[in-house]
Amino acid sequence: MKTFARSICIGLAALLPLGAALAQDIKERTVKFAFQNQTGHPQAQGAAKFAELVAAKSNKKITVKLFPGGTLGGDLQTVSALQGGTVEMTVLNAGILTAQVKDFAVFDFPFLFNNAQEADAVTDGEFGKGLLAKLAEKNIIGLGYWDLGFRNVTNSKRPIARLEDFAGLKLRVIQSPIYIDLFNTLGANATPMPFPELYPALEQKAVDGQENPNTVILSSKFNEVQKYLSATRHIYNPQALIVSRKLWDSLSADEKKLFTEAAAEATTFQRQASRSAADTALAELKKSGMQVNEIAPAELQRIREKVQPVIDKQTANVGEATVKALYAEIAKVRK
Repeated sequence: MKTFARSICIGLAALLPLGAALAQDIKERTVKFAFQNQTGHPQAQGAAKFAELVAAKSNKKITVKLFPGGTLGGDLQTVSALQGGTVEMTVLNAGILTAQVKDFAVFDFPFLFNNAQEADAVTDGEFGKGLLAKLAEKNIIGLGYWDLGFRNVTNSKRPIARLEDFAGLKLRVIQSPIYIDLFNTLGANATPMPFPELYPALEQKAVDGQENPNTVILSSKFNEVQKYLSATRHIYNPQALIVSRKLWDSLSADEKKLFTEAAAEATTFQRQASRSAADTALAELKKSGMQVNEIAPAELQRIREKVQPVIDKQTANVGEATVKALYAEIAKVRK
């Protein structure tokens, strides 16, 4: 009789939808997800997809509330809030996490990847996962890497066609030592500044220009206050999708599985959205009146050679073992 009753229970459980079974181990909660780009940008599209997936997988018990456009502060403020647990999630340029784990500086090395596929293979592989794992002791949990794309320089003064064209330009950069060193080495006046302050600074001519992927340039409407876009493609930005450890430690095993699965699915979606948007953004920027110029291969080589001391300096700061491991991973991918 007991065997029969047990069979009936198992049979009834099998009839329950998966979501209902999961919901038994999922608490109602709201997760604050803050990021810098505006609604419509691929970063925001990825966040919206993640929120949608979490809602579906949790039977709407978990709500991911989005805070786009730097409304909760710049990246550094958001990371600090995330470590303290007042913000639960963010996505940002992986290199900004250098303050927490110095190894992340390698993702801001100039001219590192030839294309996005190389970046995916490295970040999704042992090297990228290894760096995310190091964040745990800093009260941060890494869920993966999204795509922001290759960065290009815009300004209101002149096109950059040669190394010498950087001279004297006051360029806003990310609040990261390697960006400051990079553009100062090229002859520009690097000016670190939180992203939410950038548009008014460009509009008021407090800075001459900035550097970002084309999708950010378009979604942030920098074309309204910048005339020239030069295809420097100087840095490729993988973005780290991270969660507060305070939140993570409060999750059940089923909830952690839910977040991990939603992050993986949102990553695939976001990368596709970002890359399909890149060409569209460039076309729109040209249509809006921006003057876009490519840089001759010989001039790009001169720029690469000029910034080699920056790479050497950062290698000493990060650690030769980490840099060697990264370049070995890239070489393996290229084979």
